[in-house]
Amino acid sequence: MAQIVKRAYKYRFHPTPEQAVELARTFGCVRLVYNKALEERTRAYRLEGRGVSYAESSALLTAWKRSAELRFLGEVSCVPLQQALRHLQAAFAAFFAKRARYPVFKSRKKSRLSAEYTRSGFRWRDGSLTLAKMDEPLDIVWSRPLPEGARPSTVTVSKDAAGRWFVSILVEEMISPLPPVAQVVGVDAGITALVTLSSGEKIVNPRHERADRRKLARAQRALARKEKGSNNR
Repeated sequence: MAQIVKRAYKYRFHPTPEQAVELARTFGCVRLVYNKALEERTRAYRLEGRGVSYAESSALLTAWKRSAELRFLGEVSCVPLQQALRHLQAAFAAFFAKRARYPVFKSRKKSRLSAEYTRSGFRWRDGSLTLAKMDEPLDIVWSRPLPEGARPSTVTVSKDAAGRWFVSILVEEMISPLPPVAQVVGVDAGITALVTLSSGEKIVNPRHERADRRKLARAQRALARKEKGSNNR
């Protein structure tokens, strides 16, 4: 029986200089809001012995936007900022359920640069995606098409350490099971061949790990030359 599942499709995109500046500001604001909300939750628990709900964090965000010191938070889209609070709420829920450790602060240098937009934070029209606070759609490299008729529910924009920009588009997709077949085949994993089928067909082992083994050997030799306890080790 066919079923509807949520699936994310990730693509590279090339922002304009204006879009890059806007996204960089959004990334910084998302990190700031997350850290300030985490700080407030930790303070309330340690000093007052109480928890802070998502609604209270959202009210704090409104107050921060009105303050002279953090007024710049109102210059970016509010959707990624609210999503940061929701992610923090989910992190605390996982912590109290003993599924994860206590949430940690986001580092300026080590944390992933990302911002999440729900439907109120972007416009999807005729196959083009335009984020809030932007006049032009993103220049996305469509390496594969989205499912026909799909409408994005969530869009996550990120930037990696190499300076590459990515957009992850979450959609609902109808998955239909493959038709049943009467034919069966046995599979035997081997060494010289990856697998051997009962029909006699052999699938060659591509040995992708050979290059990794060579890299590992070079890294181990370099490590052996370094003095223990040194900054280079």
